[in-house]
Amino acid sequence: NEGYFTDLGVNAIWFTPVVEQIHGATDEGTGNSYGYHGYWAKDWTALDPNFGTKKDLEVLVKTAHEQGIRIIFDVVLNHTGPVTDIDPVWPEKWVRTGPICDFTTYENTTACTLVKNLPDILTESDNDVELPDALLAKWKEEGRLSNELDELQLFFERTGYPRAPRFYIIKWLSDYVNDLGVDGFRVDTVKHADEKAWGSLYEEASRAFETWKKRNTDAVLDDNDFFMVGEVYNYGISGGREFDFGDKKVDYFSNGFTSLINFELKGDAQLPYEDIFNKYSTLLNTKLKDKSVLNYLSSHDDGQPYDKERKKAIRAANVLLLTPGASQIYYGDETSRSLDITGAEGDATLRSFMNWADLESLPQTKQINQHWKKLGQFRSKHPAIGAGKHQRLAKKPYVFSRSFVKDEFRDKVVVGLELPKGKKSLWVKGFFGEGTKLFDTYSGTEVEVKNGKVLLNNEFDIALLELIE
Repeated sequence: NEGYFTDLGVNAIWFTPVVEQIHGATDEGTGNSYGYHGYWAKDWTALDPNFGTKKDLEVLVKTAHEQGIRIIFDVVLNHTGPVTDIDPVWPEKWVRTGPICDFTTYENTTACTLVKNLPDILTESDNDVELPDALLAKWKEEGRLSNELDELQLFFERTGYPRAPRFYIIKWLSDYVNDLGVDGFRVDTVKHADEKAWGSLYEEASRAFETWKKRNTDAVLDDNDFFMVGEVYNYGISGGREFDFGDKKVDYFSNGFTSLINFELKGDAQLPYEDIFNKYSTLLNTKLKDKSVLNYLSSHDDGQPYDKERKKAIRAANVLLLTPGASQIYYGDETSRSLDITGAEGDATLRSFMNWADLESLPQTKQINQHWKKLGQFRSKHPAIGAGKHQRLAKKPYVFSRSFVKDEFRDKVVVGLELPKGKKSLWVKGFFGEGTKLFDTYSGTEVEVKNGKVLLNNEFDIALLELIE
C-alpha cells in the first residue's frame, strides 16, 4: 500500500513457504534450529500460525493484486520437515530416510535424502498410500477431517491419478491457487524429485488458476498463464534447456517450468557489462528462445553471493536489473542490507532483519536505494530490457540498445553506462533516427538526436533513454 515495491519496479513478490512447519527443533550442526524459513513442512493443508491467518494471506494477495503485483508461492514437494520428538516420521510408503544423496548420478540425486535429517518424498512412486495416522489425528482434532477426506475423494475421482504421495501434495499445493489466486510457484529442490512430478504440479496449478480467474473476473490482472520457476541447484543459463546429472540430462522446461533460477549470474557479474549482456541476449534468443531464466546476485541460501561485503551496490544494480532475463531482488539488495552478521551461523547470516533504519538515516543508503528505484522503474516500464535483443552501439563511452517486438507491441530503449561525468555524448545512430526526441529517465532530461548523437550534461555516469511519445 505504501508503494515500496512499485517504486522499485517490482511486479511480483516471492516469499517463504507458509504451510505449517514442524513444531520441534533440530540441530544441523549450528545449534537448535526451527522451521522459521518454511522449508520443513508438517501439514501442507494448514498455514503456519507464525506467519498469520488465512484471512491475513487473503488480504496480502488481494492487496498485491490491486497494486498490479503478482504473488509467487514458494512450494516444497521433495521432502517433509525433519523428525523430532513431537514430529513423527511419515510412513515408509510415503518417504525414504536414506541413503543420503551424493549428487554424482541422476539416481543418487533424486532417489535419496537431500541431507540426513530431511525424509524424502517418494515422488517417483505410483503406488497408492494411506494418509499418515498422525495427520488424520491432527485433522480430527482440528475439526476438519471429513472435509479434507471429501476433497481428496473428489480430486482423485476427477483426475484418475493414483493415490501416490506426490499427488496428495500436488492437490494440497494447487488448493492455494484455487482459493487465493496465487499467480505462480517458485519450486524448491527441483532436481531432487522425479521430474514427472513437476509436469503434474504445473497442470493442476494451471487448472486451479484458470478456475480462480473465472470466479474472480474483476480481480484478474491479465491473461498470463500460471508461472512456475524452478530451483535446480547450480543450473546455469549456459546449459540451455537441459541440466546435466552426469549420466542423464533433463529438460525441466518440458516438465512444467516456465523459467529456472540462474546460478550463473553471480559469477558472470565480475565480467565487463558487454560480455554479460551479449552472452545472455544471445542465449535467450537461441538455446532458450521463448523461455526465460530468473537471475539473482544474492539469495536466502547461497553462501557465496556476489558482493557479500556490499561494496559494489551500484554495479550490482546495473548488472541485475539490466541483464536480459528476469531479475530477482533479494530483500535488502536495494539498501545494502548486511549479509555478514556477527554470531549468525550458516544461512542465518543471509536472513538478517531488513535495515529500515539505514534507509531512514544514512544518506549513502538512500542514494543506493534511489539508484535501484530508477533502474527498477525503467526496467518495469520497458520489456525490452529483460526480454529484448541487445546490441552495443558504442564501445566508449559504453552505449547499448534493447528492442522488443511482439505482435503489435514495440519497445526500444538506449542505455549508457560508465559515462563521463559532466558533458557527454551518446551514439545512437542507426537505432534512433535524426531529430527523434528522447527522455533520459535517470536525470529527468529531454534530448534530441543530432548527427546520430544525444548530448547530456549532468553528474551521473548512467543514462536511461526512452522515446517521448
